[in-house]
Formats: sequence, structure tokens, C-alpha cells
Amino acid sequence: MKVVAKIALLWLVIGMVKANAQDDLTKLLEQETPKTTDYTSATFKGTRIINGHSVETVKKNHLDFLIHHRFDRLNSGAYNLFGLDYSTVRLGFEYGLTDNIMIGVGRSSVQKTFDFFGKAKLLRQASGTKNIPVSITGLVSAVIETQDKTLSTQDKTSYCTQLLIARKFNDKLSLQLNPTLLYRNRVATAAQERALFALGFGGRMKVSKRVSLNAEYYWAFRDQDIINDLGDKYNNSLAIGFDIETGGHVFQLHFTNSSGMVEKQFIGDTAGSWGKGDIRYGFNVSRTFSFDKRAKKMMK
Repeated sequence: MKVVAKIALLWLVIGMVKANAQDDLTKLLEQETPKTTDYTSATFKGTRIINGHSVETVKKNHLDFLIHHRFDRLNSGAYNLFGLDYSTVRLGFEYGLTDNIMIGVGRSSVQKTFDFFGKAKLLRQASGTKNIPVSITGLVSAVIETQDKTLSTQDKTSYCTQLLIARKFNDKLSLQLNPTLLYRNRVATAAQERALFALGFGGRMKVSKRVSLNAEYYWAFRDQDIINDLGDKYNNSLAIGFDIETGGHVFQLHFTNSSGMVEKQFIGDTAGSWGKGDIRYGFNVSRTFSFDKRAKKMMK
């Protein structure tokens, strides 16, 4: 019995020593393992969801060339090939000053409009040492509609401020909320307010490796019975489409009730109604060019 007791006591001591050694090793590994912060990337595949901006910015020393194209209304009839005979176009350039700050300029055929904007990432979604649930990007822009030569430059100019708040829930789903303030120096009718607040909603659902379903909607806080100078009621902007990735290009196909491609126009001036068939087929194409000399040297 004494021998058995001694053996049992020996095994107990060995077990305690082994357990303490394992605890010490675990603590040592925890101390030596560096704590990191993992920042979320590619919440959206481009700087636009459809009409509106996403939280994404162009990388430092990279230039994006964008072509935005909208055809006429589907209900314009077979004679106009259901809108394909007429179109509006915007050409734009966007440049990354840093990985978090970009600037852009564009010109669209709607009201012969020039637009200028600056965009900066204020907060990035992250996990790990820092747990940040959303990404936040700020946007300020100005547009000048030059078609009416009788107006002063001040009357032709409008401004927009947006806070873009997005979360990437997983590899397939991203959602975004866009509080927006528009200020128009001149409005079409006396019933309109110069300042217009709107709230945008957007999202992206990935359906395959290179294809995603996108949608966005902007609710403008105004009297829904207000009409424009042509006698048409204003409507909220709705767009639904697909993103297709092809190498350095992002190709977007979509349908929308808006003809304008800048915030002042698709948020403030949309008169098309989905219910009446005022739907326009359109597409966006973007091509990225790199001016990063260090990256080019590394590739060599």
C-alpha cells in the first residue's frame, strides 16, 4: 500500500508541475504574440455604389477615369428604341492624394454641369486590438450648371455635404447610410427650399466571385407635392444594378429613375417615376491608372 501511495503521489506532483509549465508557456506565448488591428478593405468595389459615392477612396498616386452613361426613359417608346436613341454622359477624373484622401472633377451633359469634390476617410472599420464597427467617409462637393447663360455664376452653383457610414458584415454583404445636405443658391420654384436634407441607403450583395447586386435609395425630406418648373412632381432617386469586375475595370449596369449623375441633380431634381415607367438604363465604367513609382520599381 505504501508503494501504491508513493506512486500516486509522484504522478500527482508530475501532473501539477506539467500543468504549471503549460500555463507559463501559454502566458509567455500570449506576451510574445503581438496584438494587431485588422482593417476592413473593399467594403465596396469602387468609389460609387451606383449614382452616389461609397466610403471607398482612390489609392495614393492612383487616378480613376470614370464614364457614367444614362439612356432616356424606357417608356419613351419603340420609335426611340425604348430610350436608347438619347443619352446623357458624365466624364470624371479622381485622384488619390493619400490612401485616405482623394479629389475629383467631372463634367456631365445634364445642364452642362461641372462638378468638383473632396473626399476623406474619417474612420475605418476594424477588428482586433481596435474594434471599430463601421467605416465613415466625409464628402464635400460643388457643382456649376452652365447651360443657362442668363444666370450669374453664383446662381448656377450648388453645394453638397455628405457623411458616408458603411459596414461590411461579411465577404458578401455591405450596407451604407448617407446623411446628406444640399444647398442650392437658386431653386426652380418659390415653393422649394434652398437647403434640402436627404438620407440615402445603399448596399452591395456579392453573388459570385466577380459579380455583385447593388442598390441605393435617397429619401429627400421635402413636401412630396412640390413640382418643378416643368410641372412635374419630384420623386426620390432609386437605382438597382450589378457590379462586374474585369481586371483593372469595374463595370456597372443598372436601372434608375434619375438622369442626373451628381448629388444636386439625382437627389434634388429627380422627377422620374418607377411606377410610370420613367426608368433609365445606364452603366458606369471606371479604369484605374497607377502613378506610384515605388510600386513600379518593385514590379521590375
